[in-house]
Amino acid sequence: MQAYLFQGITEVTRQRILESAREESHAQGDFIFRQGDPAHHLFLLVEGRVRLSQGRRGLLAYVVSDPGDLIGWSSLVDNDAYTASAECLLPVKVLRIEKQRLDEILNQDPASGMVIFKHLAVLIGRRLVNSYQATLSVQGEREPQPGG
Repeated sequence: MQAYLFQGITEVTRQRILESAREESHAQGDFIFRQGDPAHHLFLLVEGRVRLSQGRRGLLAYVVSDPGDLIGWSSLVDNDAYTASAECLLPVKVLRIEKQRLDEILNQDPASGMVIFKHLAVLIGRRLVNSYQATLSVQGEREPQPGG
């Protein structure tokens, strides 16, 4: 799997991470996790399409559809719970990586850990910008007020 998150890390560390991963399959309509569930795993999309949403009404936050896309980043930043729900819009395959095991692997290769967290910052930033753009498209851009 050529996930952006793992680009630039040592081959040994990448192999150890992938060897610790477990492939899971989920049917359309299944939830990989729900907002508020304990955040113990990181997921990488192998195939399918996943909607990440927040709140009881499931307001759309982001759609993950590219192989290697990251799902469940909350687990990497020591959140106790997932901040969104991950619903399968199509049949989905993911690689599930246990956060505790990933921490153990990265503690043995801090340079690769730094690369992963830099990539994580980029991914979160992109999602934040996409969220801002979606909000602007729903609300419409507002004209500047005279004298403001």
